Amino acid sequence: MFSQASKYATKAVIFIWTQSLEEKKTSAKEIGQQIDAPEAFTAKILQQLVKAKLISSTKGPNGGFYVKESQNKVTLKEIISTIDGDNLFVGCALGLDKCSDKNPCPLHFEMMKVRKDMDSMLSNKSLKILALEVIKKETRLS
Repeated sequence: MFSQASKYATKAVIFIWTQSLEEKKTSAKEIGQQIDAPEAFTAKILQQLVKAKLISSTKGPNGGFYVKESQNKVTLKEIISTIDGDNLFVGCALGLDKCSDKNPCPLHFEMMKVRKDMDSMLSNKSLKILALEVIKKETRLS
């Protein structure tokens, strides 16, 4: 359902939160190892997330990736939209130009229900909350 890049981005941000909650910064290499992703691909994804201000980074010997408390409301929807765009949430499922409630494609009304549920699910939990679940061993990243 989600692109590989979005999956890596989500796992990366959750891992970064687990480290930041312990007041640690982490490298792209370590993140890639922890989420089982190629380091170069991980670095590219992390750059996109920093640019979108969903995570933070500093350079230098004590640098790395981290999140600030002001980023504690970042949601899965923001991560996925940053990496993949909004195609998952908008547009016709069959690719028709003029699909609408008044002129629906065969999948229109079913997709509207699915998108509404998905939007709710992806918007209602912050990545910080997901990281706390991982720390408490209620969920896992690998």
